[in-house]
Amino acid sequence: MKRYHIITFGCQMNEHDSENIAGMLESMGYVLADDPFKAEVVVLNTCSVREHADKRFYGMLGQFKKRRDENKDTRIVCVCGCMPQQPRVQDEIKKSFSWVDVVFGTQTIGDFPRLLNDRISTGKKQFSITANNSIVPDEKESKRLHKHKALVNITYGCNNFCTYCIVPYTRGREKSRSLEDVVCEVKKLVADGAIEVMLLGQNVNSFIDDKGNTFPTLVRAINDIEGLERIRFMTSNPKDLSDELIECYRTCEKLCKHIHLPVQSGSSSVLKRMNRRYDREKYIDIINKLKSACPDIAITTDIIVGFPGETEAEFEDTLSLVEYVKYDSAFTFIYSPREGTPAAGFSDQIPYDIKHERFERLNEVVNKYSLEKNERLSDKTVKVLIDGSSRKDDKSYSGRTDGFKLVNVSSGRDITGQLVDVRITECKTFSIDGVLA
Repeated sequence: MKRYHIITFGCQMNEHDSENIAGMLESMGYVLADDPFKAEVVVLNTCSVREHADKRFYGMLGQFKKRRDENKDTRIVCVCGCMPQQPRVQDEIKKSFSWVDVVFGTQTIGDFPRLLNDRISTGKKQFSITANNSIVPDEKESKRLHKHKALVNITYGCNNFCTYCIVPYTRGREKSRSLEDVVCEVKKLVADGAIEVMLLGQNVNSFIDDKGNTFPTLVRAINDIEGLERIRFMTSNPKDLSDELIECYRTCEKLCKHIHLPVQSGSSSVLKRMNRRYDREKYIDIINKLKSACPDIAITTDIIVGFPGETEAEFEDTLSLVEYVKYDSAFTFIYSPREGTPAAGFSDQIPYDIKHERFERLNEVVNKYSLEKNERLSDKTVKVLIDGSSRKDDKSYSGRTDGFKLVNVSSGRDITGQLVDVRITECKTFSIDGVLA
């Protein structure tokens, strides 16, 4: 029996790529191993957005190298994702990790079965990064992590070139699938048991297909699919969030009352240096429109602290924006330079101790509102889509509310994949506890 294991770093786009890779491997006769060291083929799907992911990847490679040196390990190790798209990493793999068997990029995922077979048949290392401009083949053999919900790519790549971000260089230029193709896929997923879909793209708001169909048009089309219960999407760039999409929160009953809207900074001057192409006032205007269209909407965000040149006053602009919006939660990050991006070359880098101090102050404010928003659900009954067993204990199950809040539910029976009524019994900063109503 041939076994495989995939280790995924990074975002939902990478998670979905790993689903596709798993599908390819299973079509080749491999079965999933729960331990990478029990698999004949291991795939490391990498992320280049944060320095932390880099370190974890190299640490994992080191473990496989040690096994290979000590045990004459014959397992095939494959590296893919965003990191191999960077020339620096390509050189490093060839020089320092030349024992890696197969390397492929974000735009050559479709080549993976051929590359793996060539490695097995010839014994030679396989390296494939560059692809033509066609869209990556998608969903042909995907192995879904869940039956009840699914990730669906609608765009690939990014054209925004924020000065801190490596993604446009690793994922390529932006391309959209056709509306018909996406709708057809969602219908098939629903027929197979999915009741929730998350539409994915680096910037879903800029979706536009060859016929001129825009993202709001796509949302409305998916909203009409019978049997589907929930629609989510991620991620949105505020500069492209239209009034037409905001109106979908009024008119599309399946669109979840949640939006992840990365602000990155509350300072207009920092946003300009980031090349975000909106300012504080524009962002606040969008927030006000969203809350008007959907008063119960949950809003989450991404925030970077310590961007080059950030002054104390600019940082306080971010704090005041958090106070104004009162986010349900936020992913907060300390800025780390990414080689190859404009911001990495900015001369006014912020000392780490200042960045860390601001990071702590920001999290204190963010967490205050996260708890406050969660406590509003205390003693209320809400719908929760159960994803599986809770990490909390083996007698609980975890799922998400319409507003994407994590709920741990006590249950004596397996409720995975079900949309259940839950009475909230305890609210904490990062999660909520409840019982079946």
